[in-house]
Amino acid sequence: MATIAWHALQWLLLVPAIGGSVYAVLCILAVLRFRARANSRPVPAPASWPPVTILKPVHGLEKDQRRNLRSSCLQDYAEFQVVFSVQDGDDPALPLLYEIQREFGPGRVTVAVENVRHGTNGKINNMIGGLGHARHDVLVISDSDIHLEPDYLKTIVAPLGDPDVGCVCTLYKAAGADSWYERMELLTLNADFMANVLFAHVSGASRFCLGASAALSRSTLERIGGLEALSNYLVEDYEMGRRIWGLGKEVAIVPYFVDTIVDLKSPSHWWSHQVYWDQNTRAARPYAFFATALVRSVPFALLFALARPGDPLGWWVFAGAAALRLVSAAVVLGPGLGDGEGVRSLGLLIPRDLSSLATWLLAFTKRTTTWRGARFILTRDGRLVARDPMTKDRLRTAH
Repeated sequence: MATIAWHALQWLLLVPAIGGSVYAVLCILAVLRFRARANSRPVPAPASWPPVTILKPVHGLEKDQRRNLRSSCLQDYAEFQVVFSVQDGDDPALPLLYEIQREFGPGRVTVAVENVRHGTNGKINNMIGGLGHARHDVLVISDSDIHLEPDYLKTIVAPLGDPDVGCVCTLYKAAGADSWYERMELLTLNADFMANVLFAHVSGASRFCLGASAALSRSTLERIGGLEALSNYLVEDYEMGRRIWGLGKEVAIVPYFVDTIVDLKSPSHWWSHQVYWDQNTRAARPYAFFATALVRSVPFALLFALARPGDPLGWWVFAGAAALRLVSAAVVLGPGLGDGEGVRSLGLLIPRDLSSLATWLLAFTKRTTTWRGARFILTRDGRLVARDPMTKDRLRTAH
């Protein structure tokens, strides 16, 4: 009886190995279709461009920070304001923010220092402080680690001219990885997360909202309860999208990529960030996250091979799954994202995929999450609860 059960378990391991390989092929097709659509459907420019405020929450010093923050001030756009917001008057990024303000002038750049503690999500707290200084009705949310090209504002604002559109998001890809663990992080974002996003977008399998780069009107934000309504959610962008869909509005996805700069300090920082990414996905879509086990071809193909020592079939299955995964990732990174860094880092993809099974399991069992040294309890509905009262004084204020 035990032998039969063991053999059944071995063959069950083949299900995700095969399912993941099929999904890899579907991702290739989705990327090719995405690129064909992007080239054939330009978004018409509005008759007049509305004035815009860019909300840029900042916390501490980051890699390439001057270049990234200045890029938001160099937009090819008639009238716009950039609000750099921090929570602490002693924030080490403040001298740089004031320097940029002097360079571009207070009419273009506002530095907001507001100690807001409305909820447990530090980024939302930071933006609530910045929103009070916003002069315009069209709001663009842009994370501090994102670099913007001069055509960014026109690209993300144009779809808001459609009355059915409540929010616009651009896609993003990781860039600027230096160490091996930063390259592993880059592959997580570009070859895994963004591959899933492109597949969902093209197939319509699920809806999503990407809060790292988003635009909406102040009136839409007020109708969903304002930023305050998002302040206790781990995945605040998905909650924002969910509320906008509830208004009967669309979240438009623009086929345009911005770069988010990878900035990790150590291998342990990378590991905790991997767990954090998986906890994000589980908090937003728990059932879909559980189902991702069925498309993790590489780790389950390896388990199948290890369960059949001496049987060449197991290693042929593993080799085939790994080869197809590498080809699929190369298509996503190359033609899909134009990511040369990711293509050059493909040698780390198989180890990354193997480690992802461990972080997937941890995301189900680990009920706490860490943001910039502060620990929170993650509830079943995706909300954050401060683990202790002192945590609220150390909230993370930017992704």
